[in-house]
Amino acid sequence: MSTEVGSPVAGLTTPLSDVPDPVFSQAMVGPGLAVKPTGGESDVVAPAAGQVVTLHPHAFVIAASTGGAVLVHLGIDTVKLKGEGFTLHVAKGDAVEAGQKMITWNPTEVESQGYSSTCPVIALEAAPESLTDLREDAQVLAGDPLFVLDA
Repeated sequence: MSTEVGSPVAGLTTPLSDVPDPVFSQAMVGPGLAVKPTGGESDVVAPAAGQVVTLHPHAFVIAASTGGAVLVHLGIDTVKLKGEGFTLHVAKGDAVEAGQKMITWNPTEVESQGYSSTCPVIALEAAPESLTDLREDAQVLAGDPLFVLDA
């Protein structure tokens, strides 16, 4: 089964190798893409339909209903913000639809506090060759396709 993984935020897609954190840039947790958000306060949307299996203010994992799991991390080292500036709209265990509002945040505010706002979107425990149709170096809107995961 294949899962189309959408962008959780609007911005410019970049390869994971450009993410300023080796856990992501070296694909230690899995392959994917990153999105450098544009603009101020905005909603983060679910990249795929499924169930919220992990939820923190700065990150979440969705077990896709069509197979595989997708991690979205809002910025780098943003765990240090202790949830400040993030508003959750879902709870762990919720079923979500692709494009559903998950979290509201402000990437500009994150940057002003000295953190990168780049958002890695990772296919957890997936082989790099299981990702196809990667949209690198593209402007995307929240919900636009980033890649297809063959689970």
